[in-house]
Amino acid sequence: MSSALKNQKSILSKLGIEQLNEMQEEAQLAIHSNTDVVLLSPTGTGKTLAFLLPIIAELEKDNDEIQCLIIAPSRELAIQIEQVAREMGTGFKINVVYGGRHFTKDKAELKHRPAILVGTPGRVADHLRRDTFSAEKITTLVLDEFDKSLEIGFEGEMTELIELLPNLNKKVLTSATQGIDIPRFVGIRKPVYIDYLKQKIKKLEIKRILSPSKDKLETLVSALCHIGNQPGIIFCNYKDSIQRVSDFLTHNKISHGCFYGGMEQKDRERALIKFRNGTHQIIIATDLASRGIDVPEIKFIIHYHLPLRPQEFTHRNGRTARMNKDGVAFVLQWEQEPLPDFIDYAPVEEIEVAELPSPSIWTTLFISGGRKDKISKGDIAGLFFKQGNLEKGELGTIELKQDCAFVAVPKTKKDMLVKQLNNSKIKKRKVRILEI
Repeated sequence: MSSALKNQKSILSKLGIEQLNEMQEEAQLAIHSNTDVVLLSPTGTGKTLAFLLPIIAELEKDNDEIQCLIIAPSRELAIQIEQVAREMGTGFKINVVYGGRHFTKDKAELKHRPAILVGTPGRVADHLRRDTFSAEKITTLVLDEFDKSLEIGFEGEMTELIELLPNLNKKVLTSATQGIDIPRFVGIRKPVYIDYLKQKIKKLEIKRILSPSKDKLETLVSALCHIGNQPGIIFCNYKDSIQRVSDFLTHNKISHGCFYGGMEQKDRERALIKFRNGTHQIIIATDLASRGIDVPEIKFIIHYHLPLRPQEFTHRNGRTARMNKDGVAFVLQWEQEPLPDFIDYAPVEEIEVAELPSPSIWTTLFISGGRKDKISKGDIAGLFFKQGNLEKGELGTIELKQDCAFVAVPKTKKDMLVKQLNNSKIKKRKVRILEI
């Protein structure tokens, strides 16, 4: 067995993946063999791993400058790409930069150059303008969900940063949207296309839930009772509507999180953490959550507002029925509200009277130490098992960040755990532990 194949098997083992899917296999061959590749595949099919595997295989170990730049349209997608690359455990350094955090923090982390830098267009362009790092050795550029970056107004920054990369010899563009024109400034002439968008998601069901009133809040609550305890996303067209929906769900004692562009970055990240670890089963979001967020096993989505464009409908629906799993997209429709042309026939789902979804058993604790303090998930688990006296099934998901960590624990034990473990030492560092 070649060393490259051994390395790949090791990476897949660390990620808990038995084998690559057809798209990932084809993308890997194309990226190795061509200078310009456009990868088109539905959300949730594993595009991140598809481009990371061949790129990491081609990195030079004795190069002490940045070799690959990955541009993502949102902070959440940039962070997700970095996390996947870290979990691959390749030994190559990777960093992420994005707006909403101090520029000096970026500079400190980039003093020791990563092999791969992930970032949002505006922040990366800003670093290149200020000569924070050398662009001379950057030979590979990935524009992940490139159409989304253009859609939300990053064309100027993307044009500028590509002009500041003089030695590119490989470009990879990814998207989950069909029929997108590649702008001239990207500099791609004869790309190889890997197109899996035409393979329809067979596991996705689209159903309508009719509301007798134009104000669909009561029907939304009935729908959530009918669906039961399953993780899902409620999509609204406007962030102002999210607060109104959130207040109504809170009034009805339905636990949930919120996610939209106007939130502080810290609050957005924590909303997703609580969603991933089961503290919240439901998240109310704008179309910011339709692409590029790391949330597993979404069983359903609800279009509280009908989407304005077909692309939004496609990308929202792409959050469920991922990786061959089943999923349902519910269209919440006022009885006198016409459906847009791009929504084909969808059967009406009859709502059955049901009790409110039972509240989650989990809550989330914050720990003021992370990777930079040499703290591991095992260290955190050891603290909660040994000093917190938790049983095996009582420790939920642990998420480890650069400077902090989050852990899901039973609500019934949170007060005891905070009292016993706050100001404990992990790896000789005293950490604060509190509920968020």
